[in-house]
Amino acid sequence: MNRFYFRHLYSTLLALGLVLLSSVLVLPAADTSFPLPAPPVAKKEPKITEINGRKLVDNYYWLRDKKNPDVKAYLQAENVYTDAVMKPTEPLQKKLYEEMLSRIKETDVEVPYKEGGYFYYSRTEAGKQYAIHCRKKGSMDAAEEVLLDVNELAKGQAFMSLGAFDVSDDGNLLAYTTDNTGFRQFTLAVKDLRTGKTLVDHAERVDSVAWANDNKTLFYTIEDEVSKRSYQMYRHTVGTSGPGTLVYEEKDEKFDIETEKTRSKAYVLLLSESHTTSEARYIPAGQPMAEWKLLEPRKQGVEYYPDHNGDFFYIRVNDTGRNFRLVKAPVADPGIKNWQEVVPNRTDVMLDGTDFFKNYYISYEREKGLPQIRATNLQSGESRRIEFPEPAYETYPYANLEYDTNKFRYSYQSFITPRSIFEYDLASGSSTLLKQKEVPGGYDRTRYQVEQIYATASDGVKIPISLVHLKGAILDGKGPIYLTAYGSYGDSYDIGFDPDIFSMVDRGVVVSVAHIRGGGEMGKAWHDDGRMMHKKNTFTDFIASAEYLLAQGYGSKDRLVIEGRSAGGLLMGAVLNMRPDLFHAALVGVPFVDVMNTMLDESLPLTVGEFEEWGNPKEKPAFDYMLTYSPYDNIEAKAYPNMLVRTSFNDSQVMYWEPAKYVAKMRALRTDHNILILKTNMSPAGHGGASGRYDRLHEAAFDYAYFLTQMGINN
Repeated sequence: MNRFYFRHLYSTLLALGLVLLSSVLVLPAADTSFPLPAPPVAKKEPKITEINGRKLVDNYYWLRDKKNPDVKAYLQAENVYTDAVMKPTEPLQKKLYEEMLSRIKETDVEVPYKEGGYFYYSRTEAGKQYAIHCRKKGSMDAAEEVLLDVNELAKGQAFMSLGAFDVSDDGNLLAYTTDNTGFRQFTLAVKDLRTGKTLVDHAERVDSVAWANDNKTLFYTIEDEVSKRSYQMYRHTVGTSGPGTLVYEEKDEKFDIETEKTRSKAYVLLLSESHTTSEARYIPAGQPMAEWKLLEPRKQGVEYYPDHNGDFFYIRVNDTGRNFRLVKAPVADPGIKNWQEVVPNRTDVMLDGTDFFKNYYISYEREKGLPQIRATNLQSGESRRIEFPEPAYETYPYANLEYDTNKFRYSYQSFITPRSIFEYDLASGSSTLLKQKEVPGGYDRTRYQVEQIYATASDGVKIPISLVHLKGAILDGKGPIYLTAYGSYGDSYDIGFDPDIFSMVDRGVVVSVAHIRGGGEMGKAWHDDGRMMHKKNTFTDFIASAEYLLAQGYGSKDRLVIEGRSAGGLLMGAVLNMRPDLFHAALVGVPFVDVMNTMLDESLPLTVGEFEEWGNPKEKPAFDYMLTYSPYDNIEAKAYPNMLVRTSFNDSQVMYWEPAKYVAKMRALRTDHNILILKTNMSPAGHGGASGRYDRLHEAAFDYAYFLTQMGINN
């Protein structure tokens, strides 16, 4: 790093029209040979919102104007400043990237799955960013047919994401959707697999698709251009231009819709759902012109999800308890009056989902914070759980598209077990490993220790914490420690295999995940106790988890780095306001931090539907409560930890201006001289960052260089 670099930085910032302060900022735990220029300062243009007897002053509302050149200039200036701060870590970033890349088998093939007369699979090739989707007819010894090479779709594009991928029952047509901006708005295309030609069919903003059994009628749902709410379903005849016939429109703004065909291929389903309520319609898949029938009218607070087997619909429903029960009803008249209970609601076991096959069904359950899989014989009623060997893990179904089968495939992984695909014999109850993801670079799972421990929350509730560290590590309270969590929407943070984390663990870092309330790890009650007027339990659970880890010697407070993204970014913003003294550094990723302004604006994507997760601030009790934790509104003139804030200019879930405004206000008020950097992906990228696998590794290497240097680890 040299003086010319900083002259170039300074002139760039001036050219962007941003003010520089005269003070300097020094990067701790890195190269401090040269002082840094001060960060950009965002102008203030107060906007006042009067509601519920309060005045909300937003000095940085102007950053919402995406087309304003001053907005882009400010974000670019922040990027220049971030690059300057992180410049000393570039050798470490390069080293980390090479480490992470060395743990990936770049040329690889996924386990094939059978559908109809074909075996389908995806594969990757070294040097290529995206997967190649293929099939072979009859057996895996047949000639390969490339159905979709995402690398070809991505040519000339900075971003490419594949959404739907659905082959017609006769194997002749492929309906698929792609997003080339990162805004999660997908375009529908149909490919004739016999000729390789893309047909005239085209639709924008498509969310879900389902084929009728005639192999020419396609049902698809689309989202509203502004709100991004999936609200209309069309019936379309393949090979024709135009959208087709509108068959359903959801009027309630809290509800989204999606369509799918049952594995039995007997019915096409249309599901309307909010965060708390659902409703299903259906038609015979062989009669695409049939009138859609309502299974059971929606009832506020009741969710139900149907599947089909033989003469019955099987329905997972939470009408008698929050953790769901399973009922069945005859297809001739499946309304509530004919529901027969198959599995009752259990207070200690959450029924997360079901999958029905001809002779068996699979239950996805949660008990004591862990995911479980249970297989049940439909004729005998005999059931058994699949046994899993580790204290913390993740498991979910693999591709199981055949209806008449005695085999069930599932994926299993943990902190130290790479993703493993098993085939379970439904008759004998035995599992066979089909493939475990190879981890090159000398990975040795025996070097690591996995633990599941419990912190005690402020109200006495036990909070599970999963962690991994080097076996034999001296846990004397002096070492580096990383803690992350999510805690929203009832989503469970199960422990999968991430080869990147070993760039921390191998350097002596304890990596930990807190399973806080607001998530779904312990069932629906765990979610309920961390949403709406109980949301602050999410934040105090995280604080209690951090305090417990430090008290037990897992790490040092001055080497504690925390991370949260999206709703986990809200978590970061809240705990940094509540206990800035507890953490040394944080990564605040694509963060939902401007809670009040966003939830007061019903024109924004997600807002109305999310009233059932956060509350509606137009109602005074909700407003008063939300205002007590909204990160943007609670920034104060006090010292804060070091922060890296990340966003994408084209994020559709949490708009870029939330983190931008958050950083601008934080800069104006905080009293410390710690690092605060904002990194905005200005090229097409989404809520999850870049789309290509090598691009994502570069982003991870950047983040890990930040983590490690903040922990005092420089190589």
